Amino acid sequence: MLKRLRIKFIAVIMSIVTVLFVVIFGLVLHFTMQNMERESVQMMRTMSFRPPSDGASMHKPDKKPDNIRLPFFTVDITRDGEITAYGGEYFDLTDKEMLEKLVDTVNERKKETGILHEYGLRYLKKDMGRIKAIVFADISSEKAMIKGLITNMVVIGLIGYAVFFLISLLLAKWVTKPVEKTWNEQKQFIADASHELKTPLTVIMTNAEMMSDKSYSESARDGFTKNILSTSKRMRGLVESLLELARLDNNRAQIKLAEVDLSKLVNDSILPFEPLFYENGFELSSDIDNDVKVSADKDKLRQVVNILLDNALKYSDPADKVTVELKQRGSECILSVSGLGTPLTKEECEDIFKRFYRVDQARNDGQSYGLGLSIADSIIKEHNGKIWAESENGYNIFYVSLPV
Repeated sequence: MLKRLRIKFIAVIMSIVTVLFVVIFGLVLHFTMQNMERESVQMMRTMSFRPPSDGASMHKPDKKPDNIRLPFFTVDITRDGEITAYGGEYFDLTDKEMLEKLVDTVNERKKETGILHEYGLRYLKKDMGRIKAIVFADISSEKAMIKGLITNMVVIGLIGYAVFFLISLLLAKWVTKPVEKTWNEQKQFIADASHELKTPLTVIMTNAEMMSDKSYSESARDGFTKNILSTSKRMRGLVESLLELARLDNNRAQIKLAEVDLSKLVNDSILPFEPLFYENGFELSSDIDNDVKVSADKDKLRQVVNILLDNALKYSDPADKVTVELKQRGSECILSVSGLGTPLTKEECEDIFKRFYRVDQARNDGQSYGLGLSIADSIIKEHNGKIWAESENGYNIFYVSLPV
């Protein structure tokens, strides 16, 4: 998919470049040809009003004005049909037959000016009463100039194509990098979710098969029923977590912003956890500043606090205490939950917020799917805050920063 996306991106860029090159080079060629034609016609108009210096000589060249740059000659036709040619330094004006052919060809045309491609000449005819004058100008230099211009544009176009192609390759890689990251994360997410769902489904199916086996006693089958029920509850928790992540990813989670007393919310969240910490041999202490208020979704923030406390309950050392702090520092407030536990490396402090990620010691505990901190991370980002972890002197500390 990514390869096709890059190819499409490059194709779009190169198509745009092609259109730009065609338009730019086409306009340059068009206006160049127009200017050359306009200058040539202007020169011919100037010459059409200038009689030869000796009145009729076909051999004595006329002195040209400074603005005349193209080889030319003029043919005058009297009412009697007599043809007189002059001004041609580069032409053989003694060939009467050729001159008559040129005159006849021009007379067949209705336009005042045009090009005789078979002779390589541009003509301009002018009726001056007693005589008709036709000025002919050689266009071989114009053709050579246009040909050179086209050659230069082709070379420039090829070089530009090569440069833009290389740039589009780099841009395609840079633009699709976030897509590639998201795609890989999605594939990893699907693989992890499939793995996590496969285990409880296997347990449920195995217990269901054993329940149908009449050789087991009634008490044993009751145990199978309890296993199915407990595993189903764990599966429901996993599915609910996956749905929560999906809603957060699609920005469809209903975030109801209102002024929230975060100090009260944290204190209220700690209360139901105190018996759990006590039963597991923990000491839970808190240091909460009063009247810390934020604009947030109250239910979502409570969910974040519960996730952090539940994480501390599962992975902290019972020999030490877990500390919850809330401090206001200027325009932000910092919530932290710290506890003694297995030290986390710098990489693990970053990876722990990834979906389904768990440190090795907790990977098979059967109670966690590694989605809680990922959900907390998504919620805090929705509130324009930041969540991160640090590990110092054996203590793992989770921080949440929110604007007040």
